[in-house]
Amino acid sequence: MLGLDIDTIKFDGRGLVPAVVQDARTGDVLTLAYMNAESLRRTLESGETWFWSRSRAALWHKGETSGNTQRVVSIRADCDRDTLLVVVEPTGPACHTGARTCFELAGDETHGGEPAKGPREQGKGSGEGSDEGNGRGEASASDLGAELRRLHALATSRRAERPAGSYTTYLFDAGLDKILKKLGEESAETIIAAKNPEREPLVAEVSDLLYHLVVLLVERGVGTELIAAELARRDTVRRNSE
Repeated sequence: MLGLDIDTIKFDGRGLVPAVVQDARTGDVLTLAYMNAESLRRTLESGETWFWSRSRAALWHKGETSGNTQRVVSIRADCDRDTLLVVVEPTGPACHTGARTCFELAGDETHGGEPAKGPREQGKGSGEGSDEGNGRGEASASDLGAELRRLHALATSRRAERPAGSYTTYLFDAGLDKILKKLGEESAETIIAAKNPEREPLVAEVSDLLYHLVVLLVERGVGTELIAAELARRDTVRRNSE
């Protein structure tokens, strides 16, 4: 049995804990799933991944019908004990679409019928480079506020004009649910990067996360000035309370 004390895990109000599944051989993030106490117990006892399906409200053993099981190499909780990192050796694809991973990988041409490259990969060495959040453009790279405003203005333009071949156009065409899904994926990848000692992957993943967050703000009609005003209000409250 794998060593993890279930009693120390902080499940949410629904009795669930997110589980980031990572390939032991490549380090790639394969999927983000959820476990409850029972699926976690079965995972620890069997050495293969079990999850809780929120859509079906049922336990499921990964690969039980497809044969694409995942042998667990290690499983550990983060410092807050409310997120799990499950390192596995997969015997087949992790994604229900038949793809090896639910997340896009640089160098993949397609993934589940959608563009495979995120903003960081698409932007390199192309005219679209200042479009999809590669951290450059007219604003100073050291001025985060200016860069976020530039990204917001650019995303607003893309939403209105929908130029072909733009990753931002693809997100807006796909709609809010896809944008939210991508934001969740980037959040998971940021968590993984933060667990590694190198700073560069974390910087890259946070940049991708901020880009997708800006796209969400544009989709919902929220300007950066509203976020800035709220942060300023909170800072005023903090200073007045000191």
